[in-house]
Amino acid sequence: MPYLCLLPEDAGQREHGLRDVFDALRWIGRTGAQWRYIPKDFPPWPAVYQQTRRWLAAGCYEAIVHDLRAVIRFAQGRHPEPTAAIFDSRTLQSTPESGPRAGYDGYKRRKGSKGHMAVDTLGHLLALHVTPADEQDRAQVATLAEAVQEVTGESVELAFVDQGYTGDDPDVDAASFGIHLEVVKLIEAKKGFVLLPRRWVVDRSFGWIAHFRRLARDYERLSETLKGLHYVAFGLLMLRKAAPEFCWSS
Repeated sequence: MPYLCLLPEDAGQREHGLRDVFDALRWIGRTGAQWRYIPKDFPPWPAVYQQTRRWLAAGCYEAIVHDLRAVIRFAQGRHPEPTAAIFDSRTLQSTPESGPRAGYDGYKRRKGSKGHMAVDTLGHLLALHVTPADEQDRAQVATLAEAVQEVTGESVELAFVDQGYTGDDPDVDAASFGIHLEVVKLIEAKKGFVLLPRRWVVDRSFGWIAHFRRLARDYERLSETLKGLHYVAFGLLMLRKAAPEFCWSS
C-alpha cells in the first residue's frame, strides 16, 4: 500500500498495521457507523480516526483515484486523460454534526450540504467541491473547471451539464479554463424517468456512492472530511475495476 505509507514501514511509532487501519476505514464508509463503534477486531478507533485524518490531509486517496482512473481508461483503450467531463451536484441532508455549515436547498426542500462533482465519461471522479446547499450550481463552475484541468493536465475541452448551469456567467467561467459547457436539456414532453444523453453518467456515479452509508447524509463536522470520504469511496469502487481478481468485499 505505497500510497498510504506516509512513514517508512519500519517506523518505530507505528503500532497498528496499515491494512488493518485501511479495513477499518472501509467498514466506517460502508456502514456509516460512528468512529467509537468500530469493532474490536480493528485497531482502536482513535488510531483509525487520526490516521484517516493524516491520509485525507495528505491527499492520499485523491492520488489513488486519479491514478486508478488513468489505469482503467488505458485498459479500456482510451487516452489516460479525458477530453470531456460531466458536472452536477447532489444535496446531502445535514445532521447535528454538520448543521452549523448547512444551507437550505429550496428546490430539493432540504437543509444540508451540496457536493458539486465532476466525472469523466466513464463516471470516475475528477473533482469535488463541497458548499452549503443554498449555493447555486452555476456559481461553482469556475472552481470545478480549475480543479478538473489541474488533475487532467488541461486535457478537458467539453463539459456536459444540466439546465441549472444555464447563463452567460457559467459559460465565461468554464471558458476561462478552456472548457466549453454544453447544456443537455430535458425534453418538454416526457412521461416518467428519462435518460438524458451523457448526463446519466453522473447520476450513475451518485448511485455508486449511495452504497456507502457514511455518504448518505452529511455526518462530518468539516467539509474537507466529507470531500475526502468521497475520494475514499471512489477509490474502493475503482479498485474493484482495476483489480477484479482481488476480493474487496465489505
